[in-house]
Amino acid sequence: MRAVIAFLSGSLFGLGLHLSGMTNTDKVQGFLDFFGTWDPTLAFVMGGAIIPMFIAWRLTRSRTPIVGGDFPKPADPKLDRSLILGAILFGMGWGLVGLCPGPALASISYGGFGGVIFLIAMIAGMALAPRAKQILDTSTAGA
Repeated sequence: MRAVIAFLSGSLFGLGLHLSGMTNTDKVQGFLDFFGTWDPTLAFVMGGAIIPMFIAWRLTRSRTPIVGGDFPKPADPKLDRSLILGAILFGMGWGLVGLCPGPALASISYGGFGGVIFLIAMIAGMALAPRAKQILDTSTAGA
């Protein structure tokens, strides 16, 4: 049952990304172009996601999921090096290419060769991140 709900949720998410135009890299980069031809569409899409999720988190405080398990705990609000470096790298990739993980996966079937290259680079970065963190932690501990 959990797999069916996950599949339906992911499909709905992908459909929403496609219908809102968020798999179109020009549209996303247009949102980041404040001093050019700014496109506010992404702000409305984010608001359409953040507002319902804010309400959902408030309503689930004392409830349990329908398919079992527990709702995840809120993230630790602590700013550390991993969070800051991850946010910088994510933002650089998002700004340069106009894709983040969700739209990258949603657009893989029609995104052309550039989308495939981005997806391969994203997966490689995810695979290398733990080793890079280990190297940074070791070099900081020795300093």
